[in-house]
Amino acid sequence: MFNIIINSDPRYNINKANIKATVLEVLTKHRISSRIEVGVNIVGDRKMHELNRKYRGLDSTTNILSFALEDPNSASLQHIPRIGFVAAPDRWLRLGDIVISYPQALEDASMDGISVDEEIKNLVEHGLNHLLGIHHA
Repeated sequence: MFNIIINSDPRYNINKANIKATVLEVLTKHRISSRIEVGVNIVGDRKMHELNRKYRGLDSTTNILSFALEDPNSASLQHIPRIGFVAAPDRWLRLGDIVISYPQALEDASMDGISVDEEIKNLVEHGLNHLLGIHHA
């Protein structure tokens, strides 16, 4: 069972069914079938710029950020011993949140010659892989 929480500014025309299907596809691909919760947030460039500056120290926008509930690479958590994911009393594993900049996704889709839905699908897959601990080189 999966709980996929999607938040978006109403001015962005997003396909929530496509996002949910992508999350389910990635979790199924990795043979994950337990109770998983993940958030997907579609924001504007101003919010993404703010998050990128606050959490990565980069004074610019970006197309995607992933926020795992426990990120062993986070500088602010280096002093905390790693305990892994904590078993919540309700037995749901909350992976974290994916934040996508709609304007950046739109721009990237245009440059790649694909639909914005396809670009958001690619970004959701990329972000979810990060939340699962699968990182690119």
